[in-house]
Order: sequence, then structure tokens, then C-alpha cells
Amino acid sequence: MTQPQFDQSTPLAAELADLSNRRAALAKAVAPKPSRTRVFTVANQKGGVGKTTTAVNIAGALARFGSTVLVIDLDPQGNASTALGIDHHGDISSIYDVVVGVTPLSDVVQVSPENPRLLCAPSNLDLAGAEIELVSMAAREYRLQRALQAFLDSSAGSNIDYVFIDCPPSLGLLTINAFVAANEVLIPIQCEYYALEGVSQLVSNIELIRGHLNPALTLSTILLTMFDTRTNLAHQVVSDVRSHFPHQTLSTLIPRSVRVSEAPSYGQTVIEYDQSSPGAVSYQEAALEIAHRGAPQ
Repeated sequence: MTQPQFDQSTPLAAELADLSNRRAALAKAVAPKPSRTRVFTVANQKGGVGKTTTAVNIAGALARFGSTVLVIDLDPQGNASTALGIDHHGDISSIYDVVVGVTPLSDVVQVSPENPRLLCAPSNLDLAGAEIELVSMAAREYRLQRALQAFLDSSAGSNIDYVFIDCPPSLGLLTINAFVAANEVLIPIQCEYYALEGVSQLVSNIELIRGHLNPALTLSTILLTMFDTRTNLAHQVVSDVRSHFPHQTLSTLIPRSVRVSEAPSYGQTVIEYDQSSPGAVSYQEAALEIAHRGAPQ
């Protein structure tokens, strides 16, 4: 199919032409699968930075490219479960039963109606009390790691290419469990004032966890979200983050997008809701970057 040609004599026309070219490139793109399961914790102690949005949309994009992806919703709000169209109310088994109880992870994993390769271990409100219940438990920091490893070693989880763990916006025992279970950290940072506030503390906490609980943990990926090309502040934040984290920061920027905000209310990722929108295109490009960074050499 021939791509439409746009007159690039105005800024809007140039933007449309660029978006059209990016869509065409994505239509031909291939995302390499990793040689082993990559486990990401998506974390930021600052709320409202696009953490859950990033987790579900990167997962949805990788599933669209052919990978099998598991999202573990470790946030008691359950927004990741909602965005993936997963029922997480009432008596349905959730990640709470895995972390606090003895339920195997395979018993709580559900398939998203969006894509058969997109799986989710849902949250529910019981998880809000899990921090208190975990305090008295033996090996409390390793509960999720052991359950996840048992799942990945089983026939049910042997084909998983990526795991994304969506954390609550705090550094409690649930987030520590997520860090211990992962081998990579993905930090979304919004392109706004105070963006780097708290990130240095988060990086210090990652170093502490690597030193005491999980030597394999690395800060591998930073994704800049809520980028508004019209403001000088957004460009300054991009420059600051890339100067502090030159190797970890993805080149893709996630723009502010109405479609990205709307998608969860329909129980969908933006990839499914409006695949050709600027936000969906950007998340697919970010997913490709992540896939190529972890490709077998």
C-alpha cells in the first residue's frame, strides 16, 4: 500500500509526514526475542509519571511484535489490570495470594482479551494490607522472586519472553519484592518540573538492593514520558536526563496524548485502542528499542 505524501511546508504538515513515515517503518519492523526471559521492574517513587501506562503499553507493543509478555500488577490500585481488560474484583485470585499466601503464580495469571500473548497477574485491594502482613514473614523480600522463578521454570511459564512488574509509587516491601524478582529496572520520567527529584534517591535504593539482596539488578532503561514539544522546559528536562543517564535513556520520547489517557477506560492499551495515534506509535518505537537492546549478540 502506497503511503500518502504530505506537503511539509507547515509545521503541522511536517508533523503528519513524520508520523506517516514512522507508521510505515513500524509496519516493517521486527522485534528480536531475548535469549532468556527479561524481567523488568517499572518503578518511580514519584507518582503520576506514567509508570503503569508505560508498563502496559510497552508490554502490549512487545506482544503485538510477537513476544509473550507477562505483566505483574503489584500496585493495590490495580490500574494495570484494568488497562489490560482483566477482572480483578471480588473473589478472583490475585498476586496478593501469591505474595502473602502459597498460591502458585500459574493459578492467578490471566490472558488479556487484547492479545493471547499478553498475560497478567492481577492486583486487588487486598494487596493494600500486604505490606503489614509481609513484615513477620520469613524471607519476606524474596516472596515474589521465588514464585516468579517457579512459574518461569514450569511448562506454563517457559515461553515467557518479558515480565513487567508494575510497582506502587513508594519503596515498601512490595516494591522491594519487585526489585529482588527483577534483573532490570525501567524508570519512566515525566518531562516536567521536578522530574529528576527523587530519581537520585531511587538510584541509591537500587544500589542498596543490588548490594544486599539482588546482585543481578541493573538500571537498564529510562523512558521520558509526557513530552510536550512546544515547551522549553520539556526540552531542558530531556537534555538533563540524557546528560545524567546517557546509556540508559531511550531515544524515543512519549508525547502527551489524549488517546493514551483514554485507552485504560476501555480496558485496552493504546496499542489496541488506537494503534496509529502518536502515543501508540511512540510506545511501539520504545518497545522496539528495548527489544533490540536485549537481543542476542
